[in-house]
Amino acid sequence: MTPGDAHVPEALVQGLHRAARVEDAVHEFLEPRLRQRGWRDTVIPYTGYGTRSWVRVMARLLLRRAERRPEGVQAVRGWRSFATLPVADEVVVVDVGDRQHEARTDRGGYIDVVVEASFEPGWRSVRLHREGAAPVEAPVRVLAPDMRLGVVSDIDDTVMVTALPRPLLAAWNTFVLDEHARSPVPGMAVLYERLVTAHPDAPVFYLSTGAWNVAPTLTRFLSRNLYPPGPLLLTDWGPTTDRWFRSGQAHKRATLERLAAEFPDVRWLLIGDDGQHDQEIYGDFVASHPENVAAVAIRQLSATQTVLAGGLPAPVDGSASTVRHGRPWMSAPDGAGLARQMNETDLL
Repeated sequence: MTPGDAHVPEALVQGLHRAARVEDAVHEFLEPRLRQRGWRDTVIPYTGYGTRSWVRVMARLLLRRAERRPEGVQAVRGWRSFATLPVADEVVVVDVGDRQHEARTDRGGYIDVVVEASFEPGWRSVRLHREGAAPVEAPVRVLAPDMRLGVVSDIDDTVMVTALPRPLLAAWNTFVLDEHARSPVPGMAVLYERLVTAHPDAPVFYLSTGAWNVAPTLTRFLSRNLYPPGPLLLTDWGPTTDRWFRSGQAHKRATLERLAAEFPDVRWLLIGDDGQHDQEIYGDFVASHPENVAAVAIRQLSATQTVLAGGLPAPVDGSASTVRHGRPWMSAPDGAGLARQMNETDLL
């Protein structure tokens, strides 16, 4: 499963990484005590996607305290997104039209299932519920069968200025900073709006190494800054069944491979930045799946941003357009620069 590890049978518990066993023991110790304090099961829905015959449903079952913010107050300090406890090995019922499906949470409280559906293209919803938790609706983007172009976009430093490679600032942005203080990358929202206007059926998938805990915050940020809505494809922080931390690069590579397999006739516009590993990841995907790539667009960080991110500044001429593996490869410091280059293609 992509959001988290599948539930591990008792016979395999001894094979878990030491950090995972410690994490599970802490959760087992805390859960009954938090329930005694009034914490309750809460289903957190994530935006899914699919076709007319199937949908991918993603959500998480968490133990959390009741919200006490005054009515109308939406600002959320980052650390509050992590003040929860996953509920493992429990069933959540997924209603898809008139069909019901049962999904069992993994050790991180996640469900990630592909279920049969009968939907028309566009935005639809499925219902998730379980005893003791309020039912919720999860939005689902159903792709049209003749859709041939999609957008895969990084988030950090591509649509939102976060500078995630900088450990101290990343921690501040994630755990302390008010979500309203986060800044959009100049011109990117306008670029994305132009793309979906030119290609109304094109979905936008937001692919990031960020934690699922901040999915609601990211969704509000994207909406508030007028980015097109779309599924978030995030990952989970913390230990896995075989290592201390997940690999963000592996998550991105696996997700691109999955999209290529699920939608073999779609060409993807891959948008990222040069502050992390997007260029390498996208380049490898273009080399192995040229038929699944329409173009690559890279947002260039400034020399100062690159140095603070732990890299070495490279000469930047403001914009550049080349061809790699037969596909357009564009780069510019903002959305306006990328839009000018896309105007020379069939993308805009």
